Amino acid sequence: LQHVLVLSFCHFIGTMKFNRNVSSSRRKCRKRHFSAPSSVRRVIMSAPLSKELRQKHNVRSLPIRKDDEVMVTRGHFKGQQAGKVIQVYRKRWVVHIDRIQREKANGAQVYVGIHPSKVEITKLKLDKDRKKILDRKAKPKQTEKGKHKDVQQPMDTTASS
Repeated sequence: LQHVLVLSFCHFIGTMKFNRNVSSSRRKCRKRHFSAPSSVRRVIMSAPLSKELRQKHNVRSLPIRKDDEVMVTRGHFKGQQAGKVIQVYRKRWVVHIDRIQREKANGAQVYVGIHPSKVEITKLKLDKDRKKILDRKAKPKQTEKGKHKDVQQPMDTTASS
């Protein structure tokens, strides 16, 4: 019994798992990812912001939404001009962008689904709720920037009487 406990304890130390409620099993992680509800998929389907937006808002990524302007950064459609997001298709984990289409065998044009992690948001559709999200995400970073700026001066111990 002690031998089993030691082995399980060593396994626990080796994986550096902090939260006991979150599984590190590949099977369980994949199951929870692909059967996630729409509210969780929204957060998973986040896209990084462009360098200009990152500097401006002090936020690295945001959940993508319908009227954002994005540029594809990976894959066949990489580097084309920025396009507007037409649809966020949470069920299929993709976004549809207005200028990114392909032709089917019968001649019909269809949108190509692209995963949000492979695009970069170049222009945000801002409303009051999105501004709140940006402010909330940027607040901790603003406090961290001023963390070590106040360097205390050594106190003068020489007696000047």
